[in-house]
Amino acid sequence: MSAESTPGPGIPDETGNEPRHRVKGRRRKPRKRHKGMMVMAWTAAGIVVLGGAGVGYVYFKLNGNLKSVDIDQALGTDRPKKADNGSENILVLGSDTRAGGNKKIGGGTDDGSARSDTAMIVHVYKGHKSASVVSIPRDTLIDRPSCTDTKGKEYPAANGVMFNSAYSTGGAACAVKTVESITDLRMDHYLEVDFAGFQKLIDDLGGVEVTTTKSIDDPDSHLKLAAGTHRLDGEQALGLVRTRHGVGDGSDLGRIQLQQAFIKALLNQVKDVGVFSNPKKLLDLAETATKTVTADSDLGSVNKLASFADGLKGISPSHMHMVTMPVAYDPDDPNRVLLQKKKAQEIWNALEQDKPIPKSATSGSASGEAKGVVSAP
Repeated sequence: MSAESTPGPGIPDETGNEPRHRVKGRRRKPRKRHKGMMVMAWTAAGIVVLGGAGVGYVYFKLNGNLKSVDIDQALGTDRPKKADNGSENILVLGSDTRAGGNKKIGGGTDDGSARSDTAMIVHVYKGHKSASVVSIPRDTLIDRPSCTDTKGKEYPAANGVMFNSAYSTGGAACAVKTVESITDLRMDHYLEVDFAGFQKLIDDLGGVEVTTTKSIDDPDSHLKLAAGTHRLDGEQALGLVRTRHGVGDGSDLGRIQLQQAFIKALLNQVKDVGVFSNPKKLLDLAETATKTVTADSDLGSVNKLASFADGLKGISPSHMHMVTMPVAYDPDDPNRVLLQKKKAQEIWNALEQDKPIPKSATSGSASGEAKGVVSAP
C-alpha cells in the first residue's frame, strides 16, 4: 500500500496535576465503505527479540518490508513546537484504499485514491506508562489548510470539508498538517495501516475475544453476531470495526465506539497469547506488521520502529483513556458533524500540558449510542 494517495490510561488521576454547502434532509443510509483500523504499533515489538537474537537474514527481510514517508520534509518548519515534557503525540490512520489485497477484501473500485476513515491521536504520557487516545470522526467538517504532499505537490486550502478529505487530497503529510492545525499540537510520529493488513494481524494473533451485549447483523460489513462471547477471526474483526448499521444510531460515531472497545480487547489478547515469548508468533506478527505499517521516516527502520514499539509495551488497557473529539450533528446536514471548539480546546490544552483529559471536555458531545455494545470478556 502506498502511503501517498492523492486526488482521484488508568491515565494520571483526574485530580492530578486536566462558507459550507449543506444538504438538508434525514440521515441517509450510509454508503457501503470498507474500513481499516490501525492496530497499535507496539504489536511490532516482536522485532526487538528477532533483531536481538542476531537473526540477520530475518532482520534484513523485515527491514525491507517497511514503508515510510518523510513528513518533516514535506511540512517544513511551520509547525507546532515539540513538547518538552517527555510526552509524545502519534497520529494513527487507517486507510481504505482499494489497491492490492484491499480490493479483494473490501470490494469496490480501485480508483487510485484512499481515505482515512479511522483517525486517532495517541498521546503517550511522560514515562510511557499511560496514554490517551482521541478519535477524530471522519465526517467532521473542518477548514483544511493548504498543504504539500511528500512528492512536493501543493494543494490549496478548503473550507467546510470533511476531515478525511485531507488524506485523500494530499496524503499523509496533508493529514498531519490538518490535525496540527486543528489541535495546535505537534504530531511526533505518524503510523498507518490498511484493512488487509489489519485482517492478517488479527489472524496472526489467533483471533480476538469480545463480548457483545446485543446482536449485530450488518450485511454491508458482512458481520452477523448473536449477543454473547465470540472469538473473532480477522474477517470478523474487520467487519466489527467497519460496522455501523444496526448498532447505535448508525453513524460513524457509533462505529468509533465499537473500534475503541475492540482496541482494548485486542490489547488484552496480545498480552494473553504471549507474543513477546512465542518465537513463531513473534516472527509471523513481525512479518505482517512490517508489511502492513507505514511510518514516518523517523520510525522507518526495524531498529527504530522496534525501539519505539518496545517503549509502549507498558501501556495496558487499564492505563489507556479513549475518547472521541467532541462534536455535534450538523443541523443542516445530519450526515456531518461539527467540532465543538471550546470543548475540544480543553482536550488539546490537557494533552499539551501532559495532563488527563477532563470529563467536561466530552460531556454533551454526540456519541453514536453504541457504547457498551462490545467489550473484552
